[in-house]
Amino acid sequence: MGDPDVLEMVQEEGRRASREERFFEDLSSRESSFLISEEPRSAKRYNLFLRRRLMFKKDEQSKDSIFFRDGIRQIDFVLSYVDDIKKEAELKAERRKEFEQNLRKTGLELEIEDKMNSEDGKTYFVKIHAPWEVLVTYAEVLGIKMPIKESDIPRADKIPFSCMLGPLKLPRNVKHPHAEYFTAQFTRHRQELFLIEDESSFFPSSSRNRIVYYILSRCPFGIEDGKKRFGIERLLNSHTYSSAFPLHDGQYWKPSEPPNPVNKRYTLCQNWARFSYFYKEQPFNLIRDYYGEKIGIYFVFLGFYTEMLFFAAIVGLACFIYGLLSMHDNSSSTEICDPEIGGQIIMCPLCDVMCDYWRLNSTCLASKFSHLFDNESTVFFAIFMGIWVTLFLEFWKQRQARLEYEWDLVDFEEEQQQLQLRPEFEAMCTHRKINAVTKEMEPYLPLCSRIPWYFLSGATVTLWMSLVIACMVAVIVYRLSVFATFASFMESEASLKHVRSFLTPQITTSLTGSCLNFIVILILNFFYERISAWITKMEIPRTHQEYESSLTLKMFLFQFVNFYSSCFYVAFFKGKFVGYPGKYTYLFNVWRSEECDPGGCLVELTTQLTIIMTGKQVFGNIKEAIYPLVLNWWRRRKARTNSEKLYSRWEQDHDLETFGSLGLFYEYLETVIQFGFVTLFVASFPLAPLLALLNNIIEIRVDAWKLTTQYRRPVAAKAHSIGVWQDILYGMAVLSVATNAFIVAFTSDMIPRLVYYYAYSKNAIQPMKGYVNNSLSIFLIADFPNHTVPSEKRDFTTCRYRDYRNPPDHEEKYFHSMQYWHVLAAKMTFIIIMEHVVFLMKFLLAWMIPDVPKDVVERIKREKLMTVKILHDFELNKLKENLRMNSSDFAKHLMIQENKVHLAKSAT
Repeated sequence: MGDPDVLEMVQEEGRRASREERFFEDLSSRESSFLISEEPRSAKRYNLFLRRRLMFKKDEQSKDSIFFRDGIRQIDFVLSYVDDIKKEAELKAERRKEFEQNLRKTGLELEIEDKMNSEDGKTYFVKIHAPWEVLVTYAEVLGIKMPIKESDIPRADKIPFSCMLGPLKLPRNVKHPHAEYFTAQFTRHRQELFLIEDESSFFPSSSRNRIVYYILSRCPFGIEDGKKRFGIERLLNSHTYSSAFPLHDGQYWKPSEPPNPVNKRYTLCQNWARFSYFYKEQPFNLIRDYYGEKIGIYFVFLGFYTEMLFFAAIVGLACFIYGLLSMHDNSSSTEICDPEIGGQIIMCPLCDVMCDYWRLNSTCLASKFSHLFDNESTVFFAIFMGIWVTLFLEFWKQRQARLEYEWDLVDFEEEQQQLQLRPEFEAMCTHRKINAVTKEMEPYLPLCSRIPWYFLSGATVTLWMSLVIACMVAVIVYRLSVFATFASFMESEASLKHVRSFLTPQITTSLTGSCLNFIVILILNFFYERISAWITKMEIPRTHQEYESSLTLKMFLFQFVNFYSSCFYVAFFKGKFVGYPGKYTYLFNVWRSEECDPGGCLVELTTQLTIIMTGKQVFGNIKEAIYPLVLNWWRRRKARTNSEKLYSRWEQDHDLETFGSLGLFYEYLETVIQFGFVTLFVASFPLAPLLALLNNIIEIRVDAWKLTTQYRRPVAAKAHSIGVWQDILYGMAVLSVATNAFIVAFTSDMIPRLVYYYAYSKNAIQPMKGYVNNSLSIFLIADFPNHTVPSEKRDFTTCRYRDYRNPPDHEEKYFHSMQYWHVLAAKMTFIIIMEHVVFLMKFLLAWMIPDVPKDVVERIKREKLMTVKILHDFELNKLKENLRMNSSDFAKHLMIQENKVHLAKSAT
């Protein structure tokens, strides 16, 4: 745990006199403790004076105060609890008393607000302040780097066309709240080396609350069942304390007033969390100083991803505009819409018995709409996005490396809090074994005890993923079953005559099916979020890091299947195994397989993507904004029982929503799922990057707003990267190359058109003329089985269907024609060529772009050189001073000895 060693160091250096310790132990848990070097009597006298002064002048204390009652010591952390009337009330009270006494022994200062002073009259608040001695001790333990000299390396702010980006910039004092420094790991014995101007502001507030939480998580509160119990997490899990949170440094709607320090929360709210600043850059250094590196790096990643989406959105929009401008020149839709061509082509029924024959020109509007996303630019955009995703990931590596240097994370080691044993793990463990690294006895759970939980976890994940597939099949069944209803209803209703021109049964079924699928996705997602957290706990992960990794795997796998399964079905399965008239394939031998529109399934895939992606983003932003707002309003409404009482700064924070240890996890998950929509199916929907860009511009400000105004301040934590999410992004980037190649080849109509253009066209002037007729096969109506053919007699003998099969008069009628195999060979050739081209370019770009920029490498070397030099000069000067002092002491000692000898001689 480390605390006993630190305590011994503190005691060895004489920071705490024994009489002060006895005084602190004698104080009741409801009195304040102060680290002062006076006699206990004077401390008691001061405490009594303070309490009496507050009794008469309590109303004069500012409700925005972030200090103890003395107005000097700043509140770093707050614990709260409510008296328990149950059987465990005495045990909890004893735990709290022991815990608070041990906190005082480690050097923290506590001040407790009685429940009578709280707004609800029930809650006690334990305010915690970390004095200088505690901060310097634990800053050394945690290896926190602090400034030793102002850096002589100029900032890398100069970028091309920076003068044009002036409106996007923040004020310099907001973007760079402090100068850049050379830093070194803090040590108590070299305090003179560090640039300490003001002890109260030397350590950033994020470092202060991180230090306090480190102590809280390792402070013991008693021995139960023969085991030493420690840590605030256990006390929170057992409801001994109801909450533990760092205090915000002021109100978000107004700046602080003297003597309060600068209100960074207000600065962040004004320059970061305002929706009118959507076009501005983010104050990353200020975010890091206030919330810590882990939250800071998330916003850096989200901002960088949004910047890169800007370029993809422009290219995607250009491809969409090209499709829009070339819509009327498209020969395929022209032929389909022509009454003399498409109007004369009779198509086979799309369902058995209930569906009638239909004319091809009824899909005129759908064919034009299909050309928006299925044109020559589709191939270009698919290749472009394969290159874009490589550039994004490679440039993110560079941005991350630059961030590591700027935020002193170059020599970062895994956050100790993440590697700490989880309380649940220790509670379940009955075995102990020696840790090979620390050589200490630690809780140990044998593999045989874990296996049943792993089986349960695997079975649960498999069951729910199967449930997702089952729900997708249920939506398919819905579409198959209602298609005939839509078709017959729209055909029979005369009032829908004008609607049928743009709202065909296919489009109606696709829209309703996509909306239903989206609702099912949200419902399944709601339940699985809770189930995945439960089964992860059942696995009994050893550390917080193992817990988060296990939860990440489960949630990503589930959401991947949940959000993308319907898109994969439309892209790669729908219309591929239909069969042909007279010999259709049936789902469960009941429902006939779905067919694609004569223009292909790309329109339906685009519709599916648009509804799911847009719906998810809109629902997510509304939920993120409304949910904490309503909860906080309701909590404040219930808490404020008497408006005349003081509603203090810590009570206001207490009434806010908790960000939680998994708050960032869900933010990353949401971004990664969006990344999948942008990359995996982008060949069918070039506007996806634009939708993602617009969403992320709003997302950044929503996240900033809720973090600064609606949530308690989270405990600061370190991180040097986005962690396991980076590996997931790499995997999705590789998969996206394959999916887009298959979409262009099998879902788009691009390859069949190219094959016709180069191999089957007989018109030299208009090569694509006759393509529609060529892509449709002929079926003899007399060959329909009796149970599938419409009941009414018709005056035509054949109908058409989309496929490459031999006509009825061929000796191998209804078998695949040679053109089918030519098209299939062309599709496979295209997939191989596209994948090889894109992967080759990806590998070349990854090889050409270094992971760490050259200027960052030079800066790191320069800082290491200067740090070593500064430390060397400091130690050398210190050694010289010691030598001078020793030589002067030696000279004095020698003179005294000579005087003694001289006096002795004179006396004799």
